[in-house]
Amino acid sequence: MASVSFERLVVREFRNIRELELRPAARLNVIAGDNGQGKTSLLEALYAVATSKSFRTDNLRELVREGSAECGVFAEIRQDRERREQRALIGVSRRGFSIDGKRPKRLAEYAVRTPVVVFHPGDMELVSGPAQERRTLLDRVALFLEPSSTDDRARYVRALRERQRALDERGVRASDLSAFEEVAAEYGARLQAARRRAAEEVIRALLPAFTHMATPGLTLHAGYQPGGSEEASVFVRELAERRVVDLRRGRASFGPQRDELALSVDGRPARQHASQGQQRVLTLALKVAELTCIRDARAIEPVLLLDDVSSELDPSRTGAVYAFLRQSQSQIFVTTTRPELFTSPHVASAERADWRIVSGALQD
Repeated sequence: MASVSFERLVVREFRNIRELELRPAARLNVIAGDNGQGKTSLLEALYAVATSKSFRTDNLRELVREGSAECGVFAEIRQDRERREQRALIGVSRRGFSIDGKRPKRLAEYAVRTPVVVFHPGDMELVSGPAQERRTLLDRVALFLEPSSTDDRARYVRALRERQRALDERGVRASDLSAFEEVAAEYGARLQAARRRAAEEVIRALLPAFTHMATPGLTLHAGYQPGGSEEASVFVRELAERRVVDLRRGRASFGPQRDELALSVDGRPARQHASQGQQRVLTLALKVAELTCIRDARAIEPVLLLDDVSSELDPSRTGAVYAFLRQSQSQIFVTTTRPELFTSPHVASAERADWRIVSGALQD
């Protein structure tokens, strides 16, 4: 199994970080500090330079430090014996990402080069939140299984948006509806297939992870419920037949935007009936499943980012996290307000580094 790790990171004008340089350890990096000092921003910078995205917002302009025109993240990355440089430059009106000075033809190609999995407090929405959170998880996995699924999703969403506009402005007999529906059906069917394959892989990895972490005897059922069809002919027929309904609702009632990864604990829907502790365990199991799927798809141990997980888990589940970290071969970055919790006798002293962050600046 190949390994990937950050060897150097430079962050400028990012959130509340003016300028910061970090030379991470190969295995475990513990970043301590009080709330609001920049711990999460540092993990977000790592995530942004690896994936071209943020795990906190869809609007990348929010990453730019207040009063600055742009922010930048530079990383030196080692993958086995090879080294590369990745850069992210994000401004109010522009953004750019490059590998060894060259811009990728497609962002999907960039996003899979350095696999990263993050677990942060907002991930609790994976179980307790709306279906969109679980669809996003499937899309992250699908990116590594089939990178083209990102473009398929974008084209599908664009065609669906144009179809709805035609319905709203010109009614169910608009002359261009059929053209928009054919495009939506083509890419929607591809996206549906990619989602199904991603769901199959997530479920395969999820069940043993949950069994390992949960209270003995607790049962989990996970199933994929598609909202559309993998057959373009079926897809286009359904869209045509649902025009009146979709005009009234203001959105399409058929397609992968209605997918659900249904989760139940002891026979009851986890979102409504699982206890808070059970939801936390299931969320952690979902993140382990995500890491497993990406590792298997790329044959690379992803970098693991853990943002203040000790505040979201009870002591027994925190112990499960530590047990997972001991087994993991990933480079790990952990943020915490309680660094004393992270003992690591399994990690050589040369492979661990500890910092404290204060007002966006690192202290050894």
